[in-house]
Amino acid sequence: MREIEAFLVLAEELHFGRAGERLYISQSRVSQLLRALERRTGGELVERTSRRVRLTPLGVRFLASLTPAYTALHAAVDDARWAAAGGGVLRLGFQGTADDQVMDAVALFESRHPGSTVEITEVPLSDPFGGVRRGEVDAAIVLLPAEEPDIAVGPVFSRRQQSLAVPAGHPVAGRASVDAEDIAAFELIGFEGPAPDYWRRANAPARTPRGRDIPRGPAVRTLQEGLTAVAANRGVMLLCQTTAEYHARRALSFVPVDGLPESALALVWPGRPVRASAAVSAFARALADRTAADTYPAQPSPASPEPSLRANRANV
Repeated sequence: MREIEAFLVLAEELHFGRAGERLYISQSRVSQLLRALERRTGGELVERTSRRVRLTPLGVRFLASLTPAYTALHAAVDDARWAAAGGGVLRLGFQGTADDQVMDAVALFESRHPGSTVEITEVPLSDPFGGVRRGEVDAAIVLLPAEEPDIAVGPVFSRRQQSLAVPAGHPVAGRASVDAEDIAAFELIGFEGPAPDYWRRANAPARTPRGRDIPRGPAVRTLQEGLTAVAANRGVMLLCQTTAEYHARRALSFVPVDGLPESALALVWPGRPVRASAAVSAFARALADRTAADTYPAQPSPASPEPSLRANRANV
């Protein structure tokens, strides 16, 4: 394991001195471990010169094969520790709607880990990442995009056409669909609070795809505030289709929008590039299993977050 760890850290740093510092060993010891691993594999994994260090083609191939196995090994150890400790509570936030897919994943997670329970908490629509960042929840299901440097993204699912929430008597209510360009004729409800600008622009755009300005409606913090504003004819609001279906009511009409990118949900947790906890990893696997037909690649892979050797060293 020390040989493997030395290779993985060296592959990241491409510098023997920095690799040694991260592993708390000498530069010469890194070289010894690498040579031992190369003897095991029967080929040179790293090309060393006086000016640079880089992986050989064999090293590149070995790294690609080794990384998932290394991650799976740590996940297995963490799961065993977690199970031996009797599991525990996973605090799960959700933004918008905890739909059937999410609740099925919760049920699957709890059936796989009888000593564990999931506490579900609503995440404000205007603050998708604050709960995980402040430690109020262990993970959260939020609307994408998620481009925070300290937030990891797991399973991406529920890619759906966006819907426009309008009052029941609105001119487009009852239509089969509305074009994205038509939104420029209405005041679009946005978000106030700490949501990042890129997230606001994606979920309440200021312009149509062809560049027409979209008038600003009131800014809200929660989904219920937004739906209430729509029902009161204060503006219209873009929602993912799942949320629209869940919140159907007589005062509102939800019309599919053509010409906008699909909305998508994802599981996120704090601390990228640090690996997810055993509980979060286990729930990510349950969620991926329950949404398998509807799951798209994420960054990193959903059930096996990319390992951080800085964080994992104590577990090797």
